[in-house]
Amino acid sequence: MDRDRVIRLLLVDDDPLVRRGLSLILGGESDIEIVGEAADGIEAEIAARDLAPDVVLMDVRMPNQDGVTTAEALLRRPDPPAIIMLTTFHVDDLVLRALAAGVSGYVLKDAAPEKVIAAIRSVADGEPVMSPTVTRQVITAATAGTADGAKRESARAGLDVLTPRELDVALEISRGASNAEIAARLYVSVATVKATVTRIFLKLETDNRVTIALRVRDAGLL
Repeated sequence: MDRDRVIRLLLVDDDPLVRRGLSLILGGESDIEIVGEAADGIEAEIAARDLAPDVVLMDVRMPNQDGVTTAEALLRRPDPPAIIMLTTFHVDDLVLRALAAGVSGYVLKDAAPEKVIAAIRSVADGEPVMSPTVTRQVITAATAGTADGAKRESARAGLDVLTPRELDVALEISRGASNAEIAARLYVSVATVKATVTRIFLKLETDNRVTIALRVRDAGLL
């Protein structure tokens, strides 16, 4: 995204204190404009339709309509906003559903302000974001269980497009490692890891790390 362009942000959380806190955190950023707020998913759908935000920062759990159901509805629109889910340390089927729907990222509710700001800018630029803590928990939940023989062979065939180095990185991603941790374990630079992850995304036609973990799990490589 052109940094001269202002990111239009919609805040969605049933707790007015959370919304107020986020407003205070983000209000001083010249490239982020809070165009509206909503207290539940139903309000969020209406606000997103009327205000056309670039990014929606939304709580996972809310009354009347939860954030995941709302994300699914918003992402079915012709020109959907990027969506960041606000979550706690607890990961369950709601989080996995949101990931499957195509949300752009997760941030923890107690994340440092600079991390929230960076996440908003990243997803506005088309770069998915997940905090390492949430990534590990989602991967653990998503990779529980085993695949049958046919699914395993299909998953292995799908991973054949990766080079040995790319497969090494995919395995580390599946263990919940951050880019910095992967770089340290494989004795390469973080820039090299980032470039490798981008190639993996392109080859596997995905844009999130958990999908990679699922495929590695289904292939029986973990």
